[in-house]
Amino acid sequence: MRLHWALILGGALLVTAFAPPAFADEIPEEVQKAIDKGLDWLQRTQNRDGHWDANGQYPATMTALGGMCFLMEGSTMREGKYSDNVRRAVDWFMDRAQPNGLLGNPNNPSEASRYMYGHGFGLLFLSCAHGSEEDADRRKKLEKILTKAVEFAGKAQTDRGGWGYVSSADGGGFDEGSVTITQLQGLRAAKNAGIVVPKSIIDKSMDYLGKCTTDRGGIIYSLAHGGAVSGQERPPLTVAAIACAFSAGKYDSPLAKKWFAYCRNFIGVGGGRMGHDEYTHYYYAQALYIL
Repeated sequence: MRLHWALILGGALLVTAFAPPAFADEIPEEVQKAIDKGLDWLQRTQNRDGHWDANGQYPATMTALGGMCFLMEGSTMREGKYSDNVRRAVDWFMDRAQPNGLLGNPNNPSEASRYMYGHGFGLLFLSCAHGSEEDADRRKKLEKILTKAVEFAGKAQTDRGGWGYVSSADGGGFDEGSVTITQLQGLRAAKNAGIVVPKSIIDKSMDYLGKCTTDRGGIIYSLAHGGAVSGQERPPLTVAAIACAFSAGKYDSPLAKKWFAYCRNFIGVGGGRMGHDEYTHYYYAQALYIL
């Protein structure tokens, strides 16, 4: 069974009186060919120890996203065309989980300045993969890793409610929208996996995103240098915030509606390349799938 974004985003398809899920139409042949080509490339380029990287950079983030691609295809640790790839990616994360809960290696120069990205995406991936672990001892170990990862995310959160590239303590309290979004989705996935996630962490982060919203409905990059001012919005962050609202269970929140209205006005489709367009479409596809 394929892993649908509706489940990753918190079961949003179940919010309307538990209506039966309405999945997308059959994927066009040319689109499926592109998907298969991408999955086969990921399979070929996975390192022997289970990880991927971007020319040596960001191994935790790349491994989590690569693993998520195989989960979305329908493979799990126990079955599917890419089951071996999923298991090796999970093993890589389990071997690198730190005693303090961080999913990654802060001593690796390629991760040291941005380890919270890898932590958030890693939390998302491991939480989604954990349900297919049949070995009791490994499952228990994975649940312990996820529990400590949630605790680490809570301690890394800034007083304003956001997250930065590194923990609040390591980053002097700096926070920004894109990392905040990765933590929110990871935390929601952990909750779906049965891991306890304190409500206060989610509430603080949603309040942070609200304070990052301008009168026009867009999200600014960070509150670290002042309040939200119109003209400083970041469309990619705004569409990602919609996905975050769903991750937090805020399916009908006024903020989510405001963000979506902004995105309809400021994010074009089919009009050529724009800055961070892959990032934008990654989150826009999730939001539109639910809506």
